[in-house]
Amino acid sequence: MDAALRAEIVRAVGETDRSIDNRFEARRRANGAAEDAIAVLRSEGYYGYVVEPEVGDGDTPSAAVRVAPGPRFHLALPKIEWVGTPPDADTQIGAVSSLALNPGAPGRAADVVSAEGRAVAAVQKRGYADAKAQPREVVVDHGDQSVQPTYRLAAGKLVKLDGVNLTTNGRTRAKWVRGLAPWRSGELYDPEKVAKLERRLLDTGVYESVTVGLSPVDQTTADGLRPVVVSLAERKRRTLEVGASWGSNEGPGFDVRWTRYNFLGRADTLGLFAKGSKLDSRVGADLTLPHWKRPDQTLTLDAAAYNTTTDAYDAKGFGVRADAQRHFTKTSYLTLGGSVDFSRTDEIKPGTLTPLGRDVLTVAALADLALDRSNDPLDPRRGWRVNARAEPTLLAGKGTVPYVKLQTGGSAYFPFGKEAKTVLAARVHVGSILNGTVADIPAPQRFYAGGGGSVRGFAYQGVGPRLADNTPQGGLSLVEGSIELRHDLTRTWGLVGFVDAGAVGSQNTPTFKDVGVGAGVGVRYNLGFGPIRVDVAVPVSGKNGGSPFQVYVSIGQAF
Repeated sequence: MDAALRAEIVRAVGETDRSIDNRFEARRRANGAAEDAIAVLRSEGYYGYVVEPEVGDGDTPSAAVRVAPGPRFHLALPKIEWVGTPPDADTQIGAVSSLALNPGAPGRAADVVSAEGRAVAAVQKRGYADAKAQPREVVVDHGDQSVQPTYRLAAGKLVKLDGVNLTTNGRTRAKWVRGLAPWRSGELYDPEKVAKLERRLLDTGVYESVTVGLSPVDQTTADGLRPVVVSLAERKRRTLEVGASWGSNEGPGFDVRWTRYNFLGRADTLGLFAKGSKLDSRVGADLTLPHWKRPDQTLTLDAAAYNTTTDAYDAKGFGVRADAQRHFTKTSYLTLGGSVDFSRTDEIKPGTLTPLGRDVLTVAALADLALDRSNDPLDPRRGWRVNARAEPTLLAGKGTVPYVKLQTGGSAYFPFGKEAKTVLAARVHVGSILNGTVADIPAPQRFYAGGGGSVRGFAYQGVGPRLADNTPQGGLSLVEGSIELRHDLTRTWGLVGFVDAGAVGSQNTPTFKDVGVGAGVGVRYNLGFGPIRVDVAVPVSGKNGGSPFQVYVSIGQAF
């Protein structure tokens, strides 16, 4: 018989580690194997089979089953019979088309069953929410070796949607939930729209569970409308998160966050946070309003006081920010926002090497576009990502300096083989500050390169021009690139080899002078939802002192 069919029968029959003790046990096993083989043959369209269970000689004989599959039966033209009032003509045509059963194709049972599900879904999609399948009839004709399915479908009445009924008593306001419905009262029922409302509620992250479904028939209004019923299980009102970290360039650090959920009754999140480390310490609050003004749009308000200490500068200040993020998909979005920040910056003045302290008021706008067409946010294996960011900024202090900070970049992923066990990944990032000189732009707002999200092998701010005292200067332009070869050794473990490069320029046009190049290898451990990565990298060129190697630990691929 066909090798694939034989393998399927062997798998269905299975194995046992118990020995046969008598003829009765041998006969029982042979009969069981025959039943399993018949089930496989029928499911694959072999109805003219001969299956014979056999028992050997002796008191403890071996059990066997002899299988002759016979010819494979083919599909005949399928039919649909309507139980009760049939739907409109277009729906009937759509149901028949959705069967997608080609006469002459193998008469596999799985194909016959799945076609029925597609037909019911096609009818429901066209507004018949109560459409159901009645017992089907499948005629197997041994004369012409055909399999002809006849499906019996009950379409029910055409359903029009009403509003949303929130059936649970919780902190969520019913008016806000009704505003998330992607339909208007009187529209035909569409299961995808009902499912979309459920996704919108789940995406907020505020609910333990969400149930959305059409109300029973007896709740139909006098106008013939059916409401949609929503049930929400809200998570605990408050959470407290505490974290600790250690980095070779930061030393020890801590994070504390207190979160209050659904304070305003519209799946909002209010957080108070504090973090401390050698590089960055801050305390502040943020408020997130999902589905703000319109579905799939999130407003984030943030205020924080901070103290930043780096090799290039020290900065203390307070800032407020407001961003509205419009999502096209979960990982593709457009963000528009603005911020106001007052800071005291201690830095070295380029050229004179004299300490420079300045008080700066920064007012900035933001436009950020990200498009993600990769297959996975944490472990992409195919596809691409692009992003573009513009920040028009006005500096006010001893003088007024307007400038625009532009950044763009992208990454692409090229799999090898059907299982994509080996992936070639590449990334590029370019930035430029238009207007002003290096001395005009405060050190915290310039470009820097080096570190885990930039050029591995170098410390943070370890790539780029330096002042005479070896302080990182930063620049008005940036260009970075990375290439990785990722390979899965097993389903759990993987290896990565990579090369990163980057350069920071003193002019607003990116240059390739003093390019820093780092190279290394990494290990990936797959957690199921994404990998833990450990990378070890060394600087190859553009060394500015510092450690001979760097180690990076994180969740998800580097890009």
